[in-house]
Amino acid sequence: MENNKLKPVTFISGRYLNHRQNTAQQILLLNALKVTQDPKKLREMIGVKTVADVFRTLDKMALRKEYHSALSKSGISFDYLVEKTKKEIDSEHTKPADKLNAIKMLLKSLGMEKYEQEGVAGGSWEDLLLKANEKEATKKIEEPKVIATYEVKTPKTPDSVKKIKEKEKLIGQSLYE
Repeated sequence: MENNKLKPVTFISGRYLNHRQNTAQQILLLNALKVTQDPKKLREMIGVKTVADVFRTLDKMALRKEYHSALSKSGISFDYLVEKTKKEIDSEHTKPADKLNAIKMLLKSLGMEKYEQEGVAGGSWEDLLLKANEKEATKKIEEPKVIATYEVKTPKTPDSVKKIKEKEKLIGQSLYE
């Protein structure tokens, strides 16, 4: 059996936080285990509320390791999955819609599920540049918009507020003298 890095298993996200994917806390827990084995200190180090959360995180890590070892013992790997998908695509008995879905799945796994082309198919890059320049030249030049001007009238400050500001100014000046 090859010693591969195990990929994370995503847990079902539920209404409660017990089932969420807490990858960051799992990594912190692995590093914290190098320092101490005390569950209370581990709880503080990884930032969970209870000691039960520490044990729950350890269980998730153990389940993930167990799951990946079971997959590898059964011979299920990425090579196996791609091989079986290819076999389904090449099979004469597979429906065309299923073949198309298998190809879409492979393209999506590569990040190529969308192919967008802005230019028109069948032409050289020079033709595309000429068409783009023609579009730019035919655009109307918009007239500058008139910006409305207005006058700002500041309200008068009441005498009581002026007196308070003067007192504060005097107090501030006396601090630096």
